Amino acid sequence: MTDNNRNEKRKESWFVSQFLNNQFVIFLFNTLLILLIILIFTRVAYLFTPIVTFVNLVTFPIVAAGILYYVFSPFVAKLIQRGVSRNFSIWIIFIIIIALISWGISTLIPLLREQATTFVENIPNYQASLMETIESLPIDLESGLIDPNITEYFANIDWNSITDQLNMIITSTFGGLGSVIGTVAQVVTGLITMPVLLYYLLLEGYKIPQYILYHVPDKYRPKVGRILLKSNHQISQYIRGQILVAIVVGIMFAIGYSFIGLDYAISLSVIAGIFNIIPYLGSIMAVVPALIIGLSISPYMFIKVLIVVAIEQLLEGRFVSPQILGNNLKIHPVTILLVLLGAGRLFGLSGVIIGVPGYAVIKVIVTELYNTFRESSGLFEEEYKVETLAPEVIASPVEEKE
Repeated sequence: MTDNNRNEKRKESWFVSQFLNNQFVIFLFNTLLILLIILIFTRVAYLFTPIVTFVNLVTFPIVAAGILYYVFSPFVAKLIQRGVSRNFSIWIIFIIIIALISWGISTLIPLLREQATTFVENIPNYQASLMETIESLPIDLESGLIDPNITEYFANIDWNSITDQLNMIITSTFGGLGSVIGTVAQVVTGLITMPVLLYYLLLEGYKIPQYILYHVPDKYRPKVGRILLKSNHQISQYIRGQILVAIVVGIMFAIGYSFIGLDYAISLSVIAGIFNIIPYLGSIMAVVPALIIGLSISPYMFIKVLIVVAIEQLLEGRFVSPQILGNNLKIHPVTILLVLLGAGRLFGLSGVIIGVPGYAVIKVIVTELYNTFRESSGLFEEEYKVETLAPEVIASPVEEKE
């Protein structure tokens, strides 16, 4: 073999070993390829407009059915353990859902509408009371701590116009529900698609992970199994925990507001419970209406509302959330706030609601991919072990005996 052939073989061997067979370089090439595919998709996005329209149409019923599945699946499991068939258990759950909806339509919604209408009618009275409260504050207006013209600002507000606009909002919100629900898209996706999806999720949802793993190659089955197992745990714990905490918070606010005699206690507690579904930011937004109404009544009522809010926050932070939610998500509060802001900006209200569980699932997937890269790259000297999936979890799907 000549010297030139030896040198050429040596160069080729170095290039292959240090570049083509380098795991880090392969990872960079794969990342670049993914980014290139994303760039191409953005250039021809108009071709996928029909698909985007279809996805937007079915997203709400799928997400809503998924949330309700995680809420009611434990009750179905309990009934099955007591000897009730799965199909009959699901029909019992549907009867309960219909009963709750009927109760809300006949009792809760009229009460909320009545309190909202009364609030709008009393806005001028609250405005006058708020001005009297500001004027009676024991602070020297000339000191500069408060603008001396603040009372003029409130006096110049066109409260009648605000009242008319709020009346229109309430009328369109409560009275216009029929016209909104009456659209074809809402009837199909809301009244038919979601219950059907929920029924089949409760009936066969437990088989989905098994079917996915059954069609995954044996080499990747443990990794995919870990992703499914952890993702399901994260989503279920978050959804059930947040809804239960929201209900408890609403009940606590209803008791507290009713005890101090705050107007519209039921409506404010319902608002607080709904807003509390949003982590951190929801707790702040939930108490703002109550504080404004309390201040418009009197400074003493404002202080009472503050006391109720402080007690509720203490009970929620010390007892309710730790007992119900614990630290299952293992996500830093700053990360949650950033996720909420980003998801809300990109996807609106639905992004705020599903942003945190979506991030939790993405975190599980990225963590598993990183562990795989860490094990196979050869860039890390220390041994890194990950938990294994139980053999029965990755078994082939079996039919449940009922």
